[in-house]
Amino acid sequence: MDVLFQIIASGLTLGAVYAISTVGLALVFGAMSMLNMSHGALMALGGYMAWFTLTGLGLPPALGVLVAVGVCAAVGALIYLLIARPMLGAEGFETRIFIATIGFGAVMESAILMAFGPQPKPQPLAVQGGIGLGGVHLPVQNLLILGLSMALMLALGLFLQKSRIGMAIRATAQNRDAARLMGVRIGGVYALVLAISGGLAAISGITVSSLSSLLPNMGGDPMLKAFIICVVAGLGRVPGSVVAALFIGLFEAAVQYTIGVRFSFALLLLLVIVVLIWKPQGVFGRHQGVRL
Repeated sequence: MDVLFQIIASGLTLGAVYAISTVGLALVFGAMSMLNMSHGALMALGGYMAWFTLTGLGLPPALGVLVAVGVCAAVGALIYLLIARPMLGAEGFETRIFIATIGFGAVMESAILMAFGPQPKPQPLAVQGGIGLGGVHLPVQNLLILGLSMALMLALGLFLQKSRIGMAIRATAQNRDAARLMGVRIGGVYALVLAISGGLAAISGITVSSLSSLLPNMGGDPMLKAFIICVVAGLGRVPGSVVAALFIGLFEAAVQYTIGVRFSFALLLLLVIVVLIWKPQGVFGRHQGVRL
């Protein structure tokens, strides 16, 4: 039982980290049908901005996190203004924006490498110590990440469901033309969605680096897993992405303990193949009918 509880604790921590990074991708795709492939670079930028504000400027941790979130949110809005907006409405938007954001992410990673160097750096926001419950050791950092993830998901859900801006985002995601006719400023909604996604990427980068270390390319693996989770849940399904992230975190923790770390990613891809054969639109996706 102690082993089972340890796997569950580790799996929930992994799932919480994945959920924060996945929700940003799912939100952007649901609203804009856009895969932001610079999301991993935004994670790295958020982690490094937190490190710089704490170690370089001497700011308190809470203010350092706010600065990192604000910078990444601003970069997310710039992605819309400089890259996405000129392409909106053009033929092949999904493919073009996919390629363009890959290039933008590569530029961001190179800029981070030039500014901070290739050496790994410890994240000062990591909290040491742990709590023992029976035979289970629970690091305080993991508990903080789990609590932060749940609080963020709850706040985002309430924002999308209860606020006027959240309703505008959901209306735009359902039918962009109808939302425009009802007076919704589509451009402002898209910029806000990418800003929210950038802020979530910053928090994700901070949590990921607090468990390992800071590297310019540290966002590559979390972004890939976030994309896999989006596919499993159904592209654009924000609540489903949270559930899928927690499940995949538990699945990965169980595989790593029982079989080995090197097999976890291969079995994760096998799980994706099985899910797509069973439900090509994703577990929480819906069939879309086409009227001819």
